Amino acid sequence: MTYMKINDINLYYEEKGNPDGEKTVVFLNGVMASTSSWRSYVKIFEALNFKVILHDFKGQLLSDKPEGPYSFKEHAEESRELLKALGVKKAHFIGTSYGGEVGMKFAVLFPEMVESLILINSVSEMDESLRLFVEGWRQAAMRKDGEGFFWHLAPTIYHNTYLEKEREKLKRKAQAMNNMDDEFFQGQIALYDTFLKDIDMTDELHRIKAPTLIVAGENDLLKSIRFQEIMAKHIAGSEYVIIPDCGHVTIFEKEEELKTLLLGFVIKNL
Repeated sequence: MTYMKINDINLYYEEKGNPDGEKTVVFLNGVMASTSSWRSYVKIFEALNFKVILHDFKGQLLSDKPEGPYSFKEHAEESRELLKALGVKKAHFIGTSYGGEVGMKFAVLFPEMVESLILINSVSEMDESLRLFVEGWRQAAMRKDGEGFFWHLAPTIYHNTYLEKEREKLKRKAQAMNNMDDEFFQGQIALYDTFLKDIDMTDELHRIKAPTLIVAGENDLLKSIRFQEIMAKHIAGSEYVIIPDCGHVTIFEKEEELKTLLLGFVIKNL
């Protein structure tokens, strides 16, 4: 495993594809995810000679988990330091959920480094329903019961079609959660607290100048399409796509459709 120390925090990262490639894609994880969540997406960019960078934010699975809450500005700054150390001057950023929210903050703060931006199931603000969902996740994480934690979250993030189709796969994921230690749940709580404290960034979105694609799951209960509509309204020139029969975890639920969208948008903006 490869780590880089930034501000006394060890961030886990992976560098894939062509190390000398002139084209770079950066993937930014959802809150419960890790770099492995992007495995199938990495392959399509590797095949086209891209350099690909992935990392876990502090608080996530393989990175350090200092006491939170953090801020999206901190995540963006730490991502920038990682990229600079890896010799990346400009990149295409693809983020899902929490990762997309870090991507928005990054594009606001460091526009010179953003070639294009893709935001999947992300928000720039929250309402009471979203706040209660996340607070419920926080309470579930405090119990440190891996399988119970997974099944508490599952109905809020997966659409019913996916839950029915992939029941056995989800059972295996739930069982694997029993291997998570207390530190994992402490990190999750810090990330949830960060979201609850710091998500309001709609007023900053007009500062995003990079070509931007916003992707929404039509049936996303957690971060409904209303939020993506707000983002599309405030990011000038952005493109907005709604994927039908899809919940919050578009990267798993509609993998093939999303691959087409990501690859097409990035190549269009080379």
